[in-house]
Order: sequence, then structure tokens, then C-alpha cells
Amino acid sequence: MTEDVHNQNLRARRASSFGGHAGAYAEHRPDYPVAAVRWAVEPVADPSTPRVLDLGAGTGKLTEVLLRCGFQVTAVEPDAGMLAELRRRMPRVDAREGSAEAIPVPDASFDAVLVGQAFHWFDHDRALPEIGRVLRPGGVLAALWNRDDDRVEWIEGLQEVARGEASSTRRYDQRRLPAHPAFGAWELAEFPHAQRRTADSLTATIGTHSHTLVIPADEREALLGRIRGYLASRPETASGEFDLPMVTLTVRCVRQP
Repeated sequence: MTEDVHNQNLRARRASSFGGHAGAYAEHRPDYPVAAVRWAVEPVADPSTPRVLDLGAGTGKLTEVLLRCGFQVTAVEPDAGMLAELRRRMPRVDAREGSAEAIPVPDASFDAVLVGQAFHWFDHDRALPEIGRVLRPGGVLAALWNRDDDRVEWIEGLQEVARGEASSTRRYDQRRLPAHPAFGAWELAEFPHAQRRTADSLTATIGTHSHTLVIPADEREALLGRIRGYLASRPETASGEFDLPMVTLTVRCVRQP
């Protein structure tokens, strides 16, 4: 097997790894800052009450924030396990099975499409025209990523400890997203964020990351054990609760007429 084929297979396994751990994902993954969401939809003609599609919605971490903002929300998610967890937690949300490459909604039916922690899994060549189809002219496409703030010294060390056999050697560059004629130029903003954690709950959070889900059970246990040991050794995280410092990187572009 060539390295390219291996990487493609690993990427596909990572992309489809979450459904079997949907409960843990919903419990341990962070939400998103309201300020980031409001900035994302700001270009919409009436940003106070837009109709928003949460695409690749997972268990609804972003959906919850959109609802708190008072938006009209439809959620679309391809993984049956993740979708079932979203429906269990938010039974009143219009949650549909579908993908970024085949969105089960009519043309020009949304003011905004928001994507939380999932845009890098999409087939951009197919997804961008499809997203353009469902957006109204002047509508917004925005993608959000929560990232641990590796400018903090102990976070940088944690990231080294948390690397495993399935960790990517090449980081997806959220600052250089693909252009498409249906959309204007990408704009970028960063928002401070934090999640209250303990050593055990942060270890569990990392246990929901795709690079820890696809490795054999013994390797996974060893990796999580190293993470627990590291957190126990650091004064910032050794005892009780602490804030995990994060940055929410948010990019947006506008659907052209």
C-alpha cells in the first residue's frame, strides 16, 4: 500500500469513527462561543433571526449554541449514531440524515450554513457547490474550530504527549480554505474560549478525538495513560478543576448573487 492510499484510508476511518462514541462526544466535547457564532452570521441581511443549517452537526454541540441565540435551526448529520444522540438530546430540533455533499433541503432555503469542527472532513469539490445551492444569495457559509491554545506552555506539552500512531503529520490549514465561484473571499476571526475540566475529564475529551478512536485498544489505553500521567505531573492540572484554554477559529464567506 502506498503512503497516499494509507493516508486516505486512515482519514476515512477517522472521519467515520465518532458514531460509536456519540455519548462520550456529547458529554466531553466543548461548545462554541456565542461571540463567534454571532460574528459568523453578521453579514446576513437580518442577523437577529436567520434560518441556519448546522451541517455536519454531530451530537449538536453547535446546534445548542445556535438555539440559545434564538435562530431557526435545522441540523444535518451523516452518522447514524451521532444523529441519534442529537435527536435524543434535542428532540424538537429538525434533525435530518444527510451529508455536506448531498444536503436534504430545497434550493436557497437558508440564510446561513454553519459547520462546527467538521469542514475538514468534507469533499470540498462536491460540498461547496451543494452548500451554495442551499444558501440564499447574500447568505453566509461559516466554519468553526475549537483549538487548544498551544501558546500556553502546558498545552504545547500536552499536544506532544497526546500524539499517537494515527495522529496526522500534516495539520489542516483552516486559514487557507478553498475558493469557489459561488462564494466571496474568506474572512477569519479568532475568539477566546475555555472549557472547565479535570485531569480525568480532559483525558476523556481527548479520548473522543478521531486519532485516539481508530487505534487498537491496547495502544489507546497506553496513550490515554500517558495523558493522565502528564496531567497529574503538571501543577496547572494535577488537582481539581481548571480551565482548558482554547481559541475558536472562525472563517466565513458570503454567497454571491
